[in-house]
Order: sequence, then C-alpha cells, then structure tokens
Amino acid sequence: MNVHQKETIYYNQLSMDGWTIYIAATEKGLCFVGSQEAGYDEMKSWFERRRPKAFLIEDLNKVLIYKEQLVEYVRGKRKIFDLPIDLIGTEFQTAVWDELQKIPFGETTSYSDIAEQINRPTSVRAVGTAIGANPVLIVVPCHRVISKSGRIAGYRGGIPMKERLLQLEK
Repeated sequence: MNVHQKETIYYNQLSMDGWTIYIAATEKGLCFVGSQEAGYDEMKSWFERRRPKAFLIEDLNKVLIYKEQLVEYVRGKRKIFDLPIDLIGTEFQTAVWDELQKIPFGETTSYSDIAEQINRPTSVRAVGTAIGANPVLIVVPCHRVISKSGRIAGYRGGIPMKERLLQLEK
C-alpha cells in the first residue's frame, strides 16, 4: 500500500442479547472488535492511534459474516471462529496473538504460560501489554488469559465483559 493511500475499513454495530459492540474489517478480514458498550468513539480512537490511514465506512454487508459468527458465539451456538482476520502488530504482539488463538473454548491459561509458549519466559509483563493491544476481542480470545493465581485481571473490554465471556464459555 502506498504510504499516502488511505486504508478502507468497514464497520457496523453489533447489538443483541444485551451486547453492544462495534466491529470493523478490511478487505483482508476482521480487524477490530470493540468493548461492550464502549461505542463508536473507542473504535475511532483505536484506528487513529494504531491504523492512522484508516478511512471508516459504515457498511453492514461488508461485516455481515463477522457479525453473524459473533452473534452465534454469544448465543452459545459457536465455539470456534472460522473467518479471516487482519491483525497488524509487532512481531512479539503477533506471536502472542497467535498463541491466544490456540486456547480452546472454555479453557483458560495464564500470562506466564503464554510467555513460556512463545519462548519468552521472562516477558510476562510484555505478554500482558501485547494482550491489552489485541484489536480483535473475543475472536482472538484474550479473555481466556487469567493470572497464575486464578484471579481475573486486566481486559481492554473491562473486567465485567471478561467475566461475562468466561461465564458464557462454561
């Protein structure tokens, strides 16, 4: 992509069963799943910081497949997502996000376990930071990472959203 060229991002709001989340996708795949009740401003701000060449266009048809799979997940009819994602991050972040996608539905792991699995056992805090930068909540299941003690810690979507997702998977 030309450095001066805008990147088109299609978005829409997902509202069902008490959930209100913004989702966004490029032609390559899902690139953003927002926090519960955070609204358009969270998404706009995220793109301004992380993908500043993004040009946001509201278009339900372009995000419909992603929306359908998220609805199926929230309603307990889907455990595995099979859709393309378009993640942009550092090599370290990408390694962490790839590892998150290996955590099975209904299971949890710890930040230190993720650090071990990517062969960076002393990088537990950096793993937490990379998880916090995950742009695709739910689909890249960072909600399945808890502290070694079993405590539910940090989540971009907030602790209530994380608890709700973990409960949904029980």
